[in-house]
Amino acid sequence: MASTKQVFSFIVASFLVFLLPPSHAASHSDFEDIKISSSIDSQMVNLSVYYEALSPSCATFIIQNLTGVFDDDLITITNLRMVPWGNAHVNETDNTIICQNGRDECFLHKIQACAINVWNDVDKYYALIHCMEFLVIDGTHSDWQSCFNSLGLSEEPILECYNNGTGAKLQALYGYETAHLDPPHVFMPWVVVNNKSLGKDYGDFTTYICSAYEGKVKPNACKSST
Repeated sequence: MASTKQVFSFIVASFLVFLLPPSHAASHSDFEDIKISSSIDSQMVNLSVYYEALSPSCATFIIQNLTGVFDDDLITITNLRMVPWGNAHVNETDNTIICQNGRDECFLHKIQACAINVWNDVDKYYALIHCMEFLVIDGTHSDWQSCFNSLGLSEEPILECYNNGTGAKLQALYGYETAHLDPPHVFMPWVVVNNKSLGKDYGDFTTYICSAYEGKVKPNACKSST
């Protein structure tokens, strides 16, 4: 009998094939650059944030609230996962992705997905996402490249990921994951702590993280929340 991991890999691969252009013959190499981690530190609490790049409510949450993960060392017990997809969907006619807030949002989703994948460093990719979402609030998201300059980060590997097709495959993964949330998301941002949806309490994620943490040494953020 196939293992759960094998079944999941098959489903994801099938979904990726669905999003690939009809002229593209899928092969094992198509998925070599997409890594799904199956090992999780039992001491860490998983905080997953499902969002869309041009949503004012998502941008506000990322800028004003989510930054708190990095306060008082809360990040030391938190595995922060950013999932840029939101309410996007796939056009069944031509397999293109349609984002709720237009093409610019799809573009930023792919750029941010590439940053997450390429750097695999929460400090780096969160800083970039935070900067871009600040521009969204400021009404200047088209100036997204300025974030690389202001943060001293190279945009070259991110653009390579965007242009070589990896970004599209990452979006397929995020789309599949978002579509299979249990319970399904009702609004954005949709915040999940250790597979538990916070619903309208998403702004109080610190309390949920501290409650879920089973380690002996708690960060200051948890000490102050008890």
